[in-house]
Amino acid sequence: MTTEPAAEPSVRDTRLGPLILTIFALYARNEGNWLSVAALVQLMSDLGLGGGAVRSSISRLKRRGVLRSERRDNAAGYTLESATLEILAEGDSRIFESGRAHIEDGWLLIVFSVPESERERRHELRASLTRLGFGTAAPGVWIAPANLAVETRRTLERRGLATYADMFAGHHFAFGDLRSKVSTWWDLDELAVSHTDFLRQYSPVLERISAGETTPLDAYQTYVPMLTQWRRLPYREPGLPLQLLPPGWSGETARMLFDDLNRALGAPARDYANSVIHGED
Repeated sequence: MTTEPAAEPSVRDTRLGPLILTIFALYARNEGNWLSVAALVQLMSDLGLGGGAVRSSISRLKRRGVLRSERRDNAAGYTLESATLEILAEGDSRIFESGRAHIEDGWLLIVFSVPESERERRHELRASLTRLGFGTAAPGVWIAPANLAVETRRTLERRGLATYADMFAGHHFAFGDLRSKVSTWWDLDELAVSHTDFLRQYSPVLERISAGETTPLDAYQTYVPMLTQWRRLPYREPGLPLQLLPPGWSGETARMLFDDLNRALGAPARDYANSVIHGED
């Protein structure tokens, strides 16, 4: 049974908050960590979005401590909060670099204990580990490649969760087949579906780019939603050793596609965004 390739994704299918954050991550950090309201409105409008929905999303990001209002040269605008800048800087390597662990690197284990009176912190700790890409080796035992130790420690410290957790590093000596265990610690079937969806949506884009020229506006309109979708995937599958994954792992193919699109679209998309930011024709 065959299926028709999915249509190229519409930005209307993507939540506005992550799109706004992608725009700031890509373009505001090189502009003194600031975008004017006028530039942001235009950049969102170029993605087919505007009006009250954008204003509501910006308000939510401000309430969450992601953005704050700031005037520069008598122009209204927004800047990323310092904690958000730190998170984005840490995420750059995860998103843009093709790092993958090896079995010899070993594993990072986290166990934690949170009083019943602080169950919200327990939920926050579990959510943080999930976002970092940890799997569950046993009830209360979370596992990830050992090369995530520094990032995990910084994340737990930044969120005030370090006092509840203990971190250990080690190797799997025995018993059982490690590859089959990994398939239970992480939902590899679900991850494969996510990677396949990315491939189905964006492989036609690469074919179109290879067939002809892409204008800076075209590049921008494709690149920002593509990166917004991609940036979640390296966290959900945190660079597990390839030897422990199914043959022909779709995550590797998806990474290669992202790298190709990033090389092809990143620079012209930035050219367009800069023309908006600096008011160029």
